[in-house]
Amino acid sequence: MFGLLKRKTTTLLGLDISSTTVKLIELGQQGNRYRVESYAVEPLPDGSVVEKNIQDADAVGESISRVVARAKCRSRAAAVAVSGSSVITKTIEENANLSDDDLENKIMLDAHQHIPFPLEDVYLDFEVQGVHPDNHDMVEVILAACRKEDVEVREGVCTLGGLTAKVVDVEAYALERSLELIQSQLDGDISDMLVATIDIGATTTTLSVLNEGKTIYNRDQVFGGKQLTEEIMRRYGLSLEEAGLAKKQGGLPDDYEVEVLQQFKEAAVQQISRSLQLFFNGSQYHDVNYIVLSGGSASIPGLDEMVQDKLGTRTIVANPFIDMSIAPKVNATALSNDAPSLMVACGLALRSFD
Repeated sequence: MFGLLKRKTTTLLGLDISSTTVKLIELGQQGNRYRVESYAVEPLPDGSVVEKNIQDADAVGESISRVVARAKCRSRAAAVAVSGSSVITKTIEENANLSDDDLENKIMLDAHQHIPFPLEDVYLDFEVQGVHPDNHDMVEVILAACRKEDVEVREGVCTLGGLTAKVVDVEAYALERSLELIQSQLDGDISDMLVATIDIGATTTTLSVLNEGKTIYNRDQVFGGKQLTEEIMRRYGLSLEEAGLAKKQGGLPDDYEVEVLQQFKEAAVQQISRSLQLFFNGSQYHDVNYIVLSGGSASIPGLDEMVQDKLGTRTIVANPFIDMSIAPKVNATALSNDAPSLMVACGLALRSFD
């Protein structure tokens, strides 16, 4: 059992390693509110992470070292995540009368029935969800399996960056956990809703659907903000770094919004619509109560309004810090700008309070 669902042992930094950046956040508590103690974002060298797979461990480790130095965080223990595409999860049923040790032994014996990989090549973990609603003699258990190399490479880059990976989580579960932070942005209780979260990263857009606060569907699509950056490079003759800065800070020619940005927003809406339709076609559902946008491209001005207008579903941009206090050393403006892209990092940092 490798800590995928394990309870915390110390204050944990949320460390999100995406395709283009390393994002780090440290949360504390002040009274009954969470408090942002430290935070930083550091770019990754191009090609060091490809579609969430670490290709250059040394480069990623150096970026982690820099982000830790910039954040000036107190802890050196981290929670990191593997992507949903590299994890197999199954909900299984077991006898409710088994002791913890017997349950673990039983799951290990039965795991080969549920995992289509040699067990010596994967790490396994499980978490009891509760009594089966239709049979009180059984409990429902989430079984998770991930290839050892995916876990170990994340442990390794943390070590290179001066951190210790205490927990390896799953991105979808980290995002699920962070939704509690945006409750005040929603009209109603999230535990009574069907919510679609759309995380638009640099190269991958992930749809997660949550019913009553639990993830019931997760799917990746190859689409992301890097396509906008590359179009800026092509059209205006800029380098990758220059295009990325221009995208965030502005200063592009007058035709940018109409000729480039508008087209990207329309493509994003098409991707979101297609992803949701795939979910509806394979499930009993035909609509969701809310669409929550997260990831680096979620804060593009007007994207949420366009999604809502085109799809007819209430849409918001996630801000996990809306009800948090912020330590004086944290740049509040930068934190606000980066907020939608920090949902996974916040969900990881919340493991400190399990």
